[in-house]
Amino acid sequence: MFTMYGLKNCSTCQKAVAWFEQNGLPVNFVDYREHPLEPARLQQWAQELGGWPKLVNRASMTWRNLPAERKEPTEDAQWLALIAEFAALVRRPLLITPEGEVSVGFNEGKFATRFLK
Repeated sequence: MFTMYGLKNCSTCQKAVAWFEQNGLPVNFVDYREHPLEPARLQQWAQELGGWPKLVNRASMTWRNLPAERKEPTEDAQWLALIAEFAALVRRPLLITPEGEVSVGFNEGKFATRFLK
């Protein structure tokens, strides 16, 4: 089963869940405001994606509204503190495949190529 992390009111997350349902793929959606993500998992996923900038949406309004000094985290603990305070900073949706692969974002064409065989 696929596990998707996001925010229940996020339109992109809603589209991604609908896509999975329409294509008969089982997906477990977890709202990470209601169920905060574990720091160890976040660190692992950031590493698998290629670093914190790949996991954190630095184009979001949440990021843009941060004070300048908070936009330069250099340690895992600083990134984790930002995410703990502002869950919306995590790119959405965050998808974990049944094989444990991690990806962020939703693109219907890429998902079709990747998951419909």
